Amino acid sequence: GMTREEYHFFMTNNLKHYCIMGNDYYITNEHRVSPDGSTTASGEIFGYHVITKQYYDRYGLPVMHTETNLNQGPNGDEAVNWLHKEWANVLRVRNDGMPVIGFTWYSLTDQVDWDSALRSDAGNINPLGLYDLDRNIRPVGEAYKKIIQEWGAVLPTNSICLRLPIVMPGHVESPKKEKLN
Repeated sequence: GMTREEYHFFMTNNLKHYCIMGNDYYITNEHRVSPDGSTTASGEIFGYHVITKQYYDRYGLPVMHTETNLNQGPNGDEAVNWLHKEWANVLRVRNDGMPVIGFTWYSLTDQVDWDSALRSDAGNINPLGLYDLDRNIRPVGEAYKKIIQEWGAVLPTNSICLRLPIVMPGHVESPKKEKLN
């Protein structure tokens, strides 16, 4: 929680230009709702691009694909395929004019008991990381490195985070017309 004074600070100060909208997207995000109100996982219906566009249209903030992952899977390439699919979504979001700040795979290492949402202490290792728990790189980690190598020369390398506040043209809520750098 926050104090009443802190609440009023956020309500009376325009801090939008300091914000970046982080969007997590997993294959389990989307659900079908039955007439009785129960839900069932649906897989992808809209996907990251459509959902992120809806958020961007609503909030007008720069976006970052902050979390995604998929189990390495029985064929060993499921996580790599998902990585490439999500990267393609990030490029589509960017190409459609939405400011994209970054893309991350969660997490760096495999997770323990993530399959139970940490409700049990069973010690189950979930192969979701770029590296396993012995610090060996997984195929998805190699694919992530390759994306960075292949796209590093193409995408801007300056850090927008070091230049906060971010003020998007047309989103200045000041009565004065200011020249944006």
